[in-house]
Formats: sequence, C-alpha cells, structure tokens
Amino acid sequence: MWKNEWTHFRQHLRATYNRKSPLEPPPVPTQPPPQPPPPLSPPSFAVCHLRSLPFSHTLSLRRTRLNTLPDRDSSDTFRTSHCCLPNLGDASTGRYPPYNSLTAAPLLLRRRSLDPPSYFTRMTPALFLLLALMSAGTLVQVHATGRVTALYGDIIVIPCNDGASVPEDLMFIKWKYEKDDGTPGDLLIKQVRVDQPTIQATDDYAGRISTDEKSNLLISLASLEDQRTFTCMVVSDTNLQEFPVTVVVYKKPSSVQILDKAEALQKDKPTMVGTCLATDSNPAAALTWKKNGHPLVADGKAVVITSSIKLDPATGLSTASSMLQYVATKDDAGAVFSCHSQHELKNETTTLEPIPIHYPSEKVSLQIMPRRPIVEGDNVTLKCQADGNPPPSSFYFHIKGQKILVENTDTYTLAYIKRDAAGEYKCSLTNNEKLEASETIAVGYLDLSLSPTGKVVKKVGDTLTVKMEKSTSGDAKVSWTKNGKSVKEPKFSKLTFADAGLYLCEVTMVDIARRQSFELVVEGKPVITSLTKRRADDAKHEVLTCEAEGVPEPSFQWSVNSTHERSSYVNGKATHIITVVPKVNLTVSCSVSNRLGDDVMTINVSSVFMEEKEEKGSLEDSDDQAKLIVGVVAGLLIAAAVVGLIYWLYMKNSRQGSWKTGEKEVGTSEESKKLEENNHTV
Repeated sequence: MWKNEWTHFRQHLRATYNRKSPLEPPPVPTQPPPQPPPPLSPPSFAVCHLRSLPFSHTLSLRRTRLNTLPDRDSSDTFRTSHCCLPNLGDASTGRYPPYNSLTAAPLLLRRRSLDPPSYFTRMTPALFLLLALMSAGTLVQVHATGRVTALYGDIIVIPCNDGASVPEDLMFIKWKYEKDDGTPGDLLIKQVRVDQPTIQATDDYAGRISTDEKSNLLISLASLEDQRTFTCMVVSDTNLQEFPVTVVVYKKPSSVQILDKAEALQKDKPTMVGTCLATDSNPAAALTWKKNGHPLVADGKAVVITSSIKLDPATGLSTASSMLQYVATKDDAGAVFSCHSQHELKNETTTLEPIPIHYPSEKVSLQIMPRRPIVEGDNVTLKCQADGNPPPSSFYFHIKGQKILVENTDTYTLAYIKRDAAGEYKCSLTNNEKLEASETIAVGYLDLSLSPTGKVVKKVGDTLTVKMEKSTSGDAKVSWTKNGKSVKEPKFSKLTFADAGLYLCEVTMVDIARRQSFELVVEGKPVITSLTKRRADDAKHEVLTCEAEGVPEPSFQWSVNSTHERSSYVNGKATHIITVVPKVNLTVSCSVSNRLGDDVMTINVSSVFMEEKEEKGSLEDSDDQAKLIVGVVAGLLIAAAVVGLIYWLYMKNSRQGSWKTGEKEVGTSEESKKLEENNHTV
C-alpha cells in the first residue's frame, strides 16, 4: 500500500516539475478542478530525517509555509521533524537501524486533511523532489569543500560542481550559503528548462547574485562579507549532490607610505625613523624595515620595531602599521632606510632619502688661508672647523689676546696683514670652549732701497755711485740687469757712452720680490767711430757709411752730394749711409756735431769710370797672351802627329818587303843600333 501511494506521490512531483511556469502555483480554476490522485492513506505527513552510517549526514527540510494554500492558518505549516519507521528505532534516543534497512521502508507522513485542489499540486517542485528522493532511498552526497579566491570589488565566480558536467537527468540547481550564525541561507534556484534563475535571497545578495551558462554563481562587488561557504545543490531524478565552496576575498594595499619621517638621527640615541603604513588590504600586509637593502631585526635596543594591525569596521579591511626606532652611529651616515610591504597580490617598497646623523663635535681645526707663505700686505682668512654634524655655525676667534665672536659663519679675515701681526691664533666652540685649535702665522716681508732711481743724466768721464739696501724676513737673492740682460752690480768710476742704459735691481725671497731701477744717460760730444766705403751691387755707385757716438743725437754732414741716404740712432750710436757716383778720385769727409761738440773724418773714393778703363786694358792683354799660348800648343801637337805618321808608313813598307821575298832580314848589329837610335830620336 505504501509503495502504491508513493508512486502516486512521485507522479504528482513529475507533473508539477514539468510545468512551464515553475515555482508558481497553478491558477485558481473557475470550474471545479480535476480530482487529485487518491489521497495518502496514512493519517500523518512528515519530513524524514535520513541517517546512514557511512555518511553520517542529516537531511532536513527547513520550515516552509505553503503560501499557495487558501485559508491557511498556523496549522498549515509544513513542519520539520524527525521521522522514523514504525518499530525501526527510537527518536528520543536517536538510535536507528543501519541505513540499508531504512531504504526499503515506507515513510511516515503527517498531514491534515486537504480539500481539492490536491495538496501535492500546490507544493514547490524542490520539496516534491526531496520527498521523491527520500522515497526512493536516494543518498545525499556532499563533496569536499573547494576554495575560490576573489579580488575585492570584482565579480566572484563560484563553480557549481568542480567544473564537471551536470547529470543528464538534472532537474534543477540550487545555491545556498552559510550565514554568520551558521544557519543556511537560500540564494537562488535554476531549473533546467528555464533560462533565468529564481532569486530566493532577501538580503544584500538579492541584488548581487546571478548565474552563468555553467550554473556558476556570480556575486558582484566582492567584499569581505563574502568570505563564507557557498553550496551548490545539484538535484537530479536519481541523485542529490552538494558542492561546498569557501570564498576568500583578497585586496592589495591601497598605498604603502612612510609617515612621521625623521629629519635627522641622533648618534647613540634612540630616534624615530618613521611609521610605515599599508592601508586597506586583506589580508593585512606584512611590513619589514630595511637598511641599505638588508632587513632590520628588532633587538629591543638599537632596533625597536612596533607593529600593529587596525581593522576598518565598515569594510573589514586591514591597515598594517610598523614604527621603527633606531640608534644610529657615525657609520650610518648616508644609510638608506626603506619599508617593504609583502602581500599575496603585490609586494611594494617605499624608500626614504638618506637621513643625516647628528652628533656633537669632538675635534676642532683651524685653517689659515691662503695656504702659501703669507707676506706683508696679504688678506689672511682664519677658518675654524669642527667634526660635529650639523657643523657649528658660531665660533670664538682669539686674535692677539682678544676673543671675537662670529655667528652664522666659520671664518674671520685679517685685512692687509702687517709684520707685527705674526704670532699664534686660536678658535674654539661657543658651547664648549675647551674644544679649541691653534695655528701660528708667520708674516714674510722684504724692503728694498735703491739710489739713484729714475732718470740719471751724466757727462762722459763723470763718476756715479749706486747704492742698494734691503731688509728681509729671510734669505734673499739680489740680481741686476741692463737693458734686459744680466750684469753685475754696476760701479761707475769714469762714465762712457757704453755705460748708458736702463738698470734694474731685483731682490727676491720665497713668494716675495721687490724691484727698483734707474735709467743712466751719458752725454758728450759726438765721436766718429768708423767711416767706410763699398761698391754697390750694380758696380756703378759707392756706398759710404759713417758711424758715431754722441748724446744728444748728433747730426751728419758730407762733403759730396749723394743720390740716396739713410740714418739711425740707437742707445747713443748714430749711423749715416749715403750713395755717390764719383766721376773722379775724391776725398770725402763726414762731420758730426751736437750741442756739446763735433768730429770729422775723411776717406778717399776712386772714380768709377777710371776703374772701368783699367779693367778693359787688362782684359785685352789677357786675351793676347791666351792666343799665343794656344798657338804654341797647337804647333807642337801638329809636329808630333806628322812624325808619328812617317814612322808608321816606314814600318809598313819594311814589313811588306820581307813578306814578298820570304827571306829573313839580316843586318849587322851596327845597323840595328842605328835603327833603334833613330826610333828613339823620333
């Protein structure tokens, strides 16, 4: 009997599932509806609680109102309860027989009396399916929980059945989720023959969920509230499977920055370097401080790192904070600190500019400028320096017993220093006068006195005394030059024209030089030093040169007229050159004079024309002598040639006579001697 009624029940389920308008109650007919299948004979109707030893899984249907029932009241509620078969277990103790004994047993249903239309036609297809599955003894298979990672603000895609194909006899897919209190919540149902899913969610998910062609659950605008377990229920004619998936939402830090940056670090004192923040992320970023690229390890002394994580109550996002306190040394000068953020989505490093290290001065130094030896008249600058950081900006300078304060500078200048300023100089810090430095300044000097100076005019034969005096702070070298050429110290007992010139006295020592000079002018009447002549290149003129010494510059006069003349006067030496054409032999005079006297000198000049005639006669005599010599030589050569020819003819004739007779010539010894003598004579 139970088997027959469950057959009717499943028929109603299939009829309801095959409706084109799922999940909607049938319209109220105007005529009496057709008679439903025979009612269930058992007087009660309940949902069964299935247990099985292998799966230990409990399937329960939540409390659901049958909204399609007319005139419903509180008794129209489909209640959830445990059910067990008669004589097969005790519900109060929870002890049941093995599941295989239950699969063949009928279900106990509890219901009130239903008027037409049939109660089964008004139940949801899902409920009918569950009842059908239970009636057929179908197992609920729960698969291992999967994991999906989503990005904050993006669309979450949750696969339904691990990407496997759906069963061929699939009826519908239902998505549900686990609420914060652990209870399940409905999201949507997607039937096979319907394109759009039916949204069951009534909370925030109602406007954010949908499915794709693979029945994957799509959740828009992912937030941390979506980090929960979602379950895909795949319902077919013969099976019911659940695929739970845990969703994890990641968000990279919005920014990684260092706040409260230190302007400087104090040597040997804990100083705050900065606070590193990685804001609005999930999960919270891991922050690491580094120095010159190497991680810093907190030791509670030199390195103190304080880390914290703050949650945003509105979004649930985390802001990681790390504060670095560091004890610096001098070796940390120029060190680069950085904060490294490590996150599942992105790693990022923020670097600080090198932070100066501040420390007090331990040593003071005094520098004298210029560095070369100081001479009288120089501007001398004292520069005080300390090794502290930042460098001190004010100092005390101790100048000849006086303490002088300078601020916003580290120098003090002694203008046009004198020789009496030589001595010890000091400088010290204003906040610690015990830290001081000192240097000794030596001032070099050189005095030179020369007599006479300027232009000195003397007469030839006069006496001139030159006196040079010097005063120096060290060894000095004295040198003299005359007209730029090195000479010995001048001493004039009797002046001549040659003594005239510009005399320079130079006294030098290290980095110091002094010079004094005088110009000596020796005056006297002119004196001719030379008078010369030479033939011009064309052999038709005579060039006469007259040289004289005298101061002031003398004037020249000649006793003959000239065709060309030129003159010069350098250092008391005068030169005058003229060109003449003497037709006869002449005696030419050159006279020089100035305001102090005069001088005359003569020279003989031959006529150019007479010299030409003499040269012509000499040339003719030379020609006659040459002709005579040539004639004598030619005669001798001709005579020698004739004698040689005669001898050759004679020898030829003698040899021909011997060849004709074939006789041997026989002669006396006397004839042979005569012949030899004749040959020698020739």
